Amino acid sequence: MKRIFLFALIFTLLSCRSERGDETATLETEVAQDEVYEFGFPISEFESEEGQIKRGEFFTNLMTSLGVPQPDIYSLTQASRGVFDLRRIKVGNSYKAFYTKEEERRLAYLVYEDTKTSFVTFGVHDSIIVRVSEREVESRMKIATVTINSSLWNDVLRAGYNPLLALRLSDIYAWSIDFFGLRKGDSFVAIYEELYVGDKFFDIGTVHGAYFTHAGREYDAYRFIQDEVAQYWNDKGENLRKAFLKAPLSFSRISSGFTYSRRHPVTRIVRPHTGVDYAAPRGTPVMSIGDGVVVQRGYAGAGGNTVKIKHNSTYTTAYLHLHNYAKGLTVGKRVRQGEVIGYVGSTGLSTGPHLDFRVWKNGTPINPLTMEAPPADPIKKASAESFREAVNKVKTMRDSLISVSYVDSMVMKLGKR
Repeated sequence: MKRIFLFALIFTLLSCRSERGDETATLETEVAQDEVYEFGFPISEFESEEGQIKRGEFFTNLMTSLGVPQPDIYSLTQASRGVFDLRRIKVGNSYKAFYTKEEERRLAYLVYEDTKTSFVTFGVHDSIIVRVSEREVESRMKIATVTINSSLWNDVLRAGYNPLLALRLSDIYAWSIDFFGLRKGDSFVAIYEELYVGDKFFDIGTVHGAYFTHAGREYDAYRFIQDEVAQYWNDKGENLRKAFLKAPLSFSRISSGFTYSRRHPVTRIVRPHTGVDYAAPRGTPVMSIGDGVVVQRGYAGAGGNTVKIKHNSTYTTAYLHLHNYAKGLTVGKRVRQGEVIGYVGSTGLSTGPHLDFRVWKNGTPINPLTMEAPPADPIKKASAESFREAVNKVKTMRDSLISVSYVDSMVMKLGKR
C-alpha cells in the first residue's frame, strides 16, 4: 500500500508541475496581446540601452550625457522632491534608458535600479514623471539538511543552499554553539523562507526553526514573538539569547588557546596565555560579546591597540592587537552586545593578523571557550500556549517539507531511468 501511495503521489506532483509550466511573469517584463512590456513600456515603441552609474557621476551629468535638455533635467529634479532623493543614486547601480524610434532619437524614460526590490522611473516623453515602483517579492518555504565536513559556510554552499543561510544560523546560535569548534559529522536541519523577485533569488527570509546537532547534542530553535520582539527559544521555552556571545567575530579559526604554558611565537619564552587567539584577515569586524562600558581604548604595549569592556560587577573582556577602532568609540561609552568595537590587526607583539580575546571573572582570567553565560528571559506563562502552538507548527512544517523533499528525490531518480 505504501508503495502504491508513493507512486500515486509522485504522479500527482508530476502532473501538477506539467500543468503549471513556466508561466511566471515579472513586474519588469509582461506579455499582453502579443505586445511585450518592460517596466510598463511597450518595448516595440522604444530602443533601449543599459548602463551602470560611474564614479563621480551624478543625476544631472548622467541625464546630460543621455541627451536630456537642461530645462527637462531641472523639471525632473523638482519633481523628485518628496518622491526620491537623487543623492541616493549609487555608483555601480544599473539603469536602463529607453529612446524613441523617431528620426531624431531622444531619451523618453530612464529606469534606475535603486534596490533589488525597487526601481525609479524618470520620464521626459509626454510629461515629466518621477515614480518609485516596488517589485513583488515571492516567499518560498524551504528546508535545508546539511552535514558538516569542513566548515559551515563551505558545506552549506556545497549542499546547494545559499550561504546566507549560514550567516542566519550563526546569528541564531551565537550564544549556544561555538562555530569555530564545529566537528566533522555535525549537522543541521533548517526550516526557512527564500525571497525571490520573479525567478531571481533576493534574500533569506524568516528562519522559522532549526535543529543543529553539535558534538552529539541537538540544539533546537523556534522563532517566536514575545513583547513584540522576535527571538529564538528551545523546546523548553528557554531563550537562546544569553548575556554573552560565544565569540567576538565571525567565521575564523582558533590559532592559540587558553593556557598557562605557551611558548610565545615572537619572544620564544614560555609564559601564560590567558586568552584565545582568533586568526582572521586584517580588517575583520570585532564585536563586543555583551552589553557594557568601555574602560580602556588605546595602545597597550605588547597587546597593541586594545579595547577593554566592563560588562558588570563580575565580567570584563579585552580585545587586543586591533588594527583600528570603531568610529566614535571612546572610554566611558556604553556598547551593546554584537556592536562592532574595532577591526582585526597585528599591532603590538604579533606575528600576523589575529584577535587576542580575554575574559576576567571577578578579576581572575578564565577560558572564554568554556565560559557559561546566563540566558535571557524565558517564555512568560501568558505566552506559553501561543509558544507551544508555534513550536508544533514548525515541527509540522519540518515533517511536511521532509516528505516533499523525499518525493522530489524519488521523482528525480525515476526521471533518470
